[in-house]
Amino acid sequence: MSWLLLSLLALPLNADAALHAGRHFKIQVVDEATGRGVPLVELRTVNNLRYYSDSGGIVAFYEPGLMDRKVFFYVASHGYEFPKDGFGFRGKALEVTEGGSATLRIKRINIAERLYRMTGAGIYRDSVLTGHPVPVREPVLNGQVLGSDSVLTAVFQGKIHWFWGDTNRPGYPLGNFHVPGATSLLPEHGGLDPEVGVDLEYFLDGKGFAKETARMPGEGPTWLDGLTTLRDETGRERLFARYVKVRKPMVVYEQGLVEFNPEKQQFEKVLEFPMDAPAALGGHPLRHVVEGVEYVYFANPFPLVRVRAEVEPLKDPASYEAFTCLKEGSRLDDIELDRGEDGTLRYGWKRNTPPLGLDQQRKLVKAGHLTRQEALPHLCDVATGKPIAAHRGTVYWNAYRRRWVMIATETFGTSMLGEVWYAEADAPEGPWAYARKIVTHEKYSFYNPKQHPMFDKHRGRTIFFEGTYTNSFSGNPDQTPRYDYNQVMYKLDLSDPRLVLPVAVYRLSDEDGPDRLATDERFDRSGPRPVAFFACDRVAQGTIPIYQRPTRTGKTLLPGSLGTKAPSDPEREPLFYALPADMKDPPAATVPLYEYVHTDGVKRSYLPGGSRSPPEDRRVEPAICRVWRDPNVGKASEMSDRYDQALGAGLLT
Repeated sequence: MSWLLLSLLALPLNADAALHAGRHFKIQVVDEATGRGVPLVELRTVNNLRYYSDSGGIVAFYEPGLMDRKVFFYVASHGYEFPKDGFGFRGKALEVTEGGSATLRIKRINIAERLYRMTGAGIYRDSVLTGHPVPVREPVLNGQVLGSDSVLTAVFQGKIHWFWGDTNRPGYPLGNFHVPGATSLLPEHGGLDPEVGVDLEYFLDGKGFAKETARMPGEGPTWLDGLTTLRDETGRERLFARYVKVRKPMVVYEQGLVEFNPEKQQFEKVLEFPMDAPAALGGHPLRHVVEGVEYVYFANPFPLVRVRAEVEPLKDPASYEAFTCLKEGSRLDDIELDRGEDGTLRYGWKRNTPPLGLDQQRKLVKAGHLTRQEALPHLCDVATGKPIAAHRGTVYWNAYRRRWVMIATETFGTSMLGEVWYAEADAPEGPWAYARKIVTHEKYSFYNPKQHPMFDKHRGRTIFFEGTYTNSFSGNPDQTPRYDYNQVMYKLDLSDPRLVLPVAVYRLSDEDGPDRLATDERFDRSGPRPVAFFACDRVAQGTIPIYQRPTRTGKTLLPGSLGTKAPSDPEREPLFYALPADMKDPPAATVPLYEYVHTDGVKRSYLPGGSRSPPEDRRVEPAICRVWRDPNVGKASEMSDRYDQALGAGLLT
């Protein structure tokens, strides 16, 4: 459904809107590609009056002395760009008149499209002032909420339940520090299309402010995470979360499990977890069935903790498992790596054992106990090859990509905490490797991004996520009016060719057998899966198809070309897509892929450039193509520097 049609179906104007509609000059900023209004666009006059477009992309302008004359507006927005004029100014002069209007078209640089603000006052303020249709029931103030920190969501009893961190109110600088909450209808049950907005129904106190839903005894705020819906043995649906108590300076001194009571609209304490529990629920949950057993995994952003998807195991810290290379029973203050007799590091799901976070892995690499190749893969920028220190995010299965997809924010990228990335993996455990930036912020934060899988459209081709837009941690003293410390929703189209990322290509051969390669969807997923290299599983700009041709002893790789028939006698579908071997200025993360022939003249193997080959194998020139290297190799120093920065800023725990 088009944005224009959705606007026509929006709610009618209220009395205040009708009263003011004829006075203001309406400026609407639209995405030049979609025609949709763009929120959070700054319009600034020559004398530095600043206005920000609302969720309809509208600015209601009325300024005595500047009406009925030409006014120049600078136009700027995070991840969007307005064209320069002949003098290099990004803006436009408009003939401003009472009741008049103008449209400005802005180019989107972000891959993700900004849709609307979820929380706070004045979400559609300017639309109301200019008489423009609005899609939500409460367009200017809902639950007396001016600002809300990071969101948690779960579908419970047929509705979406939303919970936030600290929340501001109009009446006093101190607001709700014990978890406000709300519900909304699912789109298929009468809720709004997520393209348009979300009608939140807050749980309210006696004064009409978003009530506290999780005040736990003790000093300081109560925060929640790990919001999880489960069914008990009777089939009753129940909603749980982990609570923490926090004292200055952001020190967690107590944690435990709470359960939501829908009649009281309150979380109630179930039990307290030991602070030294090696693993516990936290982050954002995902479901995954392994060998017939359903687990809840907790992503933060990497899903390295899980528990059986049952109520009693959720309550028991001893039931939690961590995906780790530590010996079972080891602790972070007394680390013992789990190595086989041949020295191979053994990762696996282990109870009574903590996961290794970024800081612990960094220290082990520095101390020489762990190589970067042995550490769990972390994200790498597909465009530059540079490592990404992922901070927080979510992981969910995506039906369109047939892979697990991650939305995560980065520490110390082009902003301190405002860059959002997209990545894919074959399993929750990984391998996580290459990522593409989808949202950027200039000296502003956009942390704790949360994808909403219940909003997925077109079988997962279109996904939705939001995050907290704030100047906190950014080093920017300026706070964007109305938007600061609030949630902003984005849409991402996974069919965008810029989101074609390299995936793992696995080596399937036995030690002494012929070399066989396959991507995840083309082989039995059981057993070990050593990664040979990374390549694309679909056409990307500049790539060529690579085919396999059966031989007497195995299979050989043959490059093809797009738009032509496959080489003679290959398998019908390409094995993967890669870059031409002779391309000029190849991406930094790519290496040539070579065929090696054994001295017997029959056996063949395939290794990326820089790999160590057996002495009895001869490399065949020229290279077959260019593939993407293992992003771990050679990046220990740069990743270590980024982790040190994040630790110093208190962003890693």
